[in-house]
Amino acid sequence: MSVAVVPAEKVEIFLFHRTQRCTTCIAIGELSGQTVRERFGPEVMEGKVVFREVNIDESQNKELAEKFQASGSALFINAVRNGSDNIEQDSGVWRLTNSPEVFKNYLAEKINILLGK
Repeated sequence: MSVAVVPAEKVEIFLFHRTQRCTTCIAIGELSGQTVRERFGPEVMEGKVVFREVNIDESQNKELAEKFQASGSALFINAVRNGSDNIEQDSGVWRLTNSPEVFKNYLAEKINILLGK
C-alpha cells in the first residue's frame, strides 16, 4: 500500500562540502546542478526548485550547515510543505557518479515525486 505524499511547494537541493573536495564530491555537485538546470528549468524560474553548493568551512554558511546538520560532504533534499522543512540526506548519490544519466534520472525522479509529478 502506498502512502500519498503531499506535494512540496518548494524543493531545495543542497550539496554541502568543505574547501578541500574529492573528485566524487565535485562530480555530485556538477551532476546535481546539471540535473536541476536541464530537467527543472521552469521550476527553477518559479523558485520551486533550488540547487546550491555550500562550503561549510565558510563562516557565512555556518547557520545553514547547522540547520541541516551537515558536517562534511553530503547531499540534502529539503521538501518545503506548508512552510515547514522536511530535510533528508541522500547518500544514494555517492554510488552513482560514474553513470551520469543514471545519477540524473535518480535525482530527477526524487524531485518529481516531491513535487507531486
